[in-house]
Amino acid sequence: MKNTLFRRHFLFCILSIAISIATLAQQPASQLTPSADRLRRDVTYLASDAREGRRTGSSGANDAAHYIAAEFSQLGLRPAFQAIRAPKNRGEARSNYRQKFPYVAGANLGSSNEMSFIQSSGGTATALRVSDDWTPLGLSANGRVERTQAVFVDFGITAAELKYDDYSRANASGRIAIAFSGTPDGDNPHGQFARYEDARWKAISARNAGAKALIVVTREENFRDDLLAQVRYDNSAADAGLPVIAISRSAAVRILGLESSSALNNLQKESSSFSLRKSAPPPGWSPEKESWRAPNAASMTIVTHIIRREVSAANVIGILEGSDPTLKNEAIVIGAHYDHLGRGGAGSLAQRAGDVHHGADDNASGTAGMIELARFFSTQRPKPRRTLVFAAFSGEEEGLLGSNYYVNHPVMPLANTVAMINMDMIGRMRDRKLVIGGVGTAPEWPAMIERANLLQGLAVNAEPSAHAGSSGSLPMVVGANGRTVVGNDVSKQFLLTLNEDGFGPSDHSSFYAKQIPVLFFWTGTHVDYHKPSDTADKINYDDEARILAMVASIVRDVDASDKRPTYRVAKSAAAGRSTGFRVYLGTIPNYADSSDGLLLDGVRDDSPAAQAGLKAGDRIVKMARREVHNVYDYTAALGEMKAGQEYEVEIMRGSERLKLKLTPAARK
Repeated sequence: MKNTLFRRHFLFCILSIAISIATLAQQPASQLTPSADRLRRDVTYLASDAREGRRTGSSGANDAAHYIAAEFSQLGLRPAFQAIRAPKNRGEARSNYRQKFPYVAGANLGSSNEMSFIQSSGGTATALRVSDDWTPLGLSANGRVERTQAVFVDFGITAAELKYDDYSRANASGRIAIAFSGTPDGDNPHGQFARYEDARWKAISARNAGAKALIVVTREENFRDDLLAQVRYDNSAADAGLPVIAISRSAAVRILGLESSSALNNLQKESSSFSLRKSAPPPGWSPEKESWRAPNAASMTIVTHIIRREVSAANVIGILEGSDPTLKNEAIVIGAHYDHLGRGGAGSLAQRAGDVHHGADDNASGTAGMIELARFFSTQRPKPRRTLVFAAFSGEEEGLLGSNYYVNHPVMPLANTVAMINMDMIGRMRDRKLVIGGVGTAPEWPAMIERANLLQGLAVNAEPSAHAGSSGSLPMVVGANGRTVVGNDVSKQFLLTLNEDGFGPSDHSSFYAKQIPVLFFWTGTHVDYHKPSDTADKINYDDEARILAMVASIVRDVDASDKRPTYRVAKSAAAGRSTGFRVYLGTIPNYADSSDGLLLDGVRDDSPAAQAGLKAGDRIVKMARREVHNVYDYTAALGEMKAGQEYEVEIMRGSERLKLKLTPAARK
């Protein structure tokens, strides 16, 4: 009996799908099939050399934003914002698709940078030339440190999980710390110290040790060739809380009182060897047995002056208003980020900076897909019942800045936002493999995904004398004359990897943190990821068009139901990820620029953070006895915590400062 009922139910489902396909087949083809040619056109424009990698706030990103807005306008999408007045001499109003948000595009040297040193008591001060001998880093605080003794601290690394501290044999409190750049492991990306290679972590260690400033000795013999000599700014954090300076190797020789550059090279080798022995001591070894001594550094005066260039970055948002008098007040957000890495630098995996990082797959592919879906739904008849919000986000590469700004300044109330569909890197499909994240954020998603994938291989035969589908199709519904009415070509269906978690490294995370059901479409990483070689000619446009057909099917299913998808807390995948930390808290940090604590976008249910009473919107200002100004300080404190041990965490909740007790869990 059960088998009979199952066969009847299955046949009913297939017939329902067949009827829907037959109905769709009567509509104009242009309304049904996303166009690979249009995708190629859009990706080619966005990923061209002329866009210069679309780094947030750059002219290339602004060109891309204008292009997207022009496409929205041509499609008749309503601008997301009220009309604004054009210049008076034109006497007309113009509409605005751009949602601007604050962004620091970079940092420049100010006019008041100074550095000098006195090597011996009663000696004469020697001035060093900014840009030639030294430069403040983009993360440096502005400040003045006068006639302060410097102290050598090897590589300036503190790693609690390794029971390692370069400050244990050098008292840096109230002094200027001098450290080599990099780590004792050299360039080994899998070395035990690899996580501490960045100068940001050295700055946190120096500040925690009480240093007044940090000087980092560059690697390159020619100072201007070193990456640290280029003033760069990281939007995921504000200044480091103390002056941080890069100096040339020749300047380091003089400041440390060494005889030659060869002596500095030997010092670096000895420091590296000492550090590696200290982190993994051989039998019978102790630091006290070392015969060599650190050099006596000079007394120094340092003045740092960095000017940060603030520009307006922008999301680009167009609205297709729904046709139902009631349901049009609800919204489905279809999004993708259009920014990329410019000419390299932060986030790049290229061997050198300066080359255009085209970002064809990441994420011109998703942006072109979002535009194509706007074309698709703007020509669909009947129109969608709910309002569709098409959002091209910026600032994703710097930490979901644009989407985070949107969810805190939505164009339609988040309470009326029923779902968010995100497309990030959907252009390099191989072997029909497609990853969909967020499947656990609504119980309705699995059935919709299964139906949409089934539709990929189904073909309906409107002519009774011919077979449906290709010769390889399996007959699903057969007519009385023995001819196939509905055929199913399994080879055209996607091989799906379904992830339940609603959090992940893209813009859907910002929406899931606000308790909105999400889906995330992705075709996986590749050798061109975050490199200049991610170019438009490598995109698989035909399969991307098929992915968009699947997305469109899911959007139609959401729109067809009077009931909105039911938000559900998804099973977390985070506890199983390898992050280099021994503990798990369950917090969802906000990566926007901060100097007054780490803002939480969300807290995972049943996590240690939730059990401690932390909530979305809280701002962590102190944790594990460490001051927390930004995500880097938070990460440094996290690295010192142990599972099962209770810690005090201080937060700002609105204007109220609270102290909570937090017990981390062991990371599995």
